[in-house]
Amino acid sequence: MKSTLSPDRTELKDRWAEFKIANPKTRIRDAAKALNTSEAELLATGLGENVQLLDGDFRELIKEMGSLGHVMALTRNDHVVHERKGVYEKISFNNHVGLVLGEDIDLRLFLGDWKFGFAVAENDRFSLQFFNSSGEAAHKIYLTEKSNKDAYDTLVSKYLAADQDVNLFIAEPKEKSTEAEVAAEIDRAAFQEEWLALKDTHDFFTLLRKYKLSRKQALRNAPDGYAYRIKPESIKPVFDAVSESGLPIMVFVSNPNCIQIHTGPINKIFVMGPWLNIMDPEFNLHLREDAIDEAWVVRKPTADGIVTGIELIDKEGVMFNQFFGKRKPGIPELPEWPALIERTVLKLI
Repeated sequence: MKSTLSPDRTELKDRWAEFKIANPKTRIRDAAKALNTSEAELLATGLGENVQLLDGDFRELIKEMGSLGHVMALTRNDHVVHERKGVYEKISFNNHVGLVLGEDIDLRLFLGDWKFGFAVAENDRFSLQFFNSSGEAAHKIYLTEKSNKDAYDTLVSKYLAADQDVNLFIAEPKEKSTEAEVAAEIDRAAFQEEWLALKDTHDFFTLLRKYKLSRKQALRNAPDGYAYRIKPESIKPVFDAVSESGLPIMVFVSNPNCIQIHTGPINKIFVMGPWLNIMDPEFNLHLREDAIDEAWVVRKPTADGIVTGIELIDKEGVMFNQFFGKRKPGIPELPEWPALIERTVLKLI
């Protein structure tokens, strides 16, 4: 069904077309900010043309992702884009929290605020794109040359919204909490004692909530030797050392609606402008180095021993990227990983 755009959407569509002509290389997320709108609203200007609105329970749709075969999963936030190719496998849900635990595509899905879904065809590139109630991208799935296009068409037909001529109702973005809003006075000794008693890295979030600490404040109050600040420019030397060693690592990127994880080696690394890039056949990462306000090496006790991570935090105090050595529950971290960090970043401190 051909959409008849409302006056507001017609005006936005015209502005979007003009913007693309003047800024052909600008990503849609950045274009939305420049046009004072949301990415979902920009995408919706294509309804009836190259964009189709999806409806129904997105949990059921995600459960069928394996039928597409080899795809590219994309999750991003303001500062980093994580693209991982593979197959959606071992998919499960507990209410609105989902897991995808394949060897290649590894996701934690928080569907409570997955509000909009679209099927998008652009320059012979087909995708399923999901957005939260503020119109911000939650997660995207792109077909590759190995994907099952017939299965994609079947899914789009099955979950196609009956009404394609709609205006999106976009909520105001939630305000991000900042360090200034968090109480600064804590029982430091008690906090450190509980840090040292951790049995699982996931319990760290509970610890922060209990003491009402921002990420930065928690790291500044860590037990001696359990968190130290490194220079943001240390990240590329770490990547280079990982590439040279062949050491498998874990790369986490999150937004409020999804966490995406790459596990494995990294190889091709280069810088282009403000972007630090990993460009491997099955895994790409695009990280804005100028968004790193603070970078930390953080050590957390677990039932399997110490787990060492690198955490990147932006100016608003949001932790937006994490790196670990490859590990699984029940298996200690690879000793080569903390050793690599020590010899790589200590000389840059």
